[in-house]
Amino acid sequence: MDMQGSRVLNATQEQAWQALNDPDILKACIPGCDKFELAEPNVYAVGVAIKIGPVAAKFTGKVSLMDIVPPNSYALQFEAQGGIAGFGKGESKVELKPVDGGVELNYTVHSQVGGKIAQLGQRLIDGVAKTLAEDFFTRFEGQLQARHGGAEASTASDAKSESTEATGATPTWVWAFAIVIAASAVWFIAR
Repeated sequence: MDMQGSRVLNATQEQAWQALNDPDILKACIPGCDKFELAEPNVYAVGVAIKIGPVAAKFTGKVSLMDIVPPNSYALQFEAQGGIAGFGKGESKVELKPVDGGVELNYTVHSQVGGKIAQLGQRLIDGVAKTLAEDFFTRFEGQLQARHGGAEASTASDAKSESTEATGATPTWVWAFAIVIAASAVWFIAR
């Protein structure tokens, strides 16, 4: 399955990058996510519960980040297992670029799935995927607004972002995992 999209966020590029590097924010924004932890450098362990039609399962997996260009872009590879419900694997690319009124987030996802979820109809899968993606972005925008109040936020917030990157906090590309998890639900269902 292939999926792509973009969204304009009411935040600066630095603020969006910072939020995408915060495991707590990502865990709160990914529908059904109960685990989002650093397993090793540039690799995150994830757990997500997904229900699509009659199939409900807990998926566990990992996301590996690469080609990281802060605060602009990164790529990631992901794989997840859901027992008899199925499996998924794929890759994604995420890009942030400043635009009037905020920052534009662009993403692409290429994935493969197998198992019971793969047997569900494409319409059902597409509908669930769109719902999960919309839910993620609604939650993510809410987190950005709560934290920064929009693109006009103070320079102090930008300085905090730079300080966070300098101290080795969770890399920004972790947020890609959130998209991957939302996309995972999509690709788990879409094939």
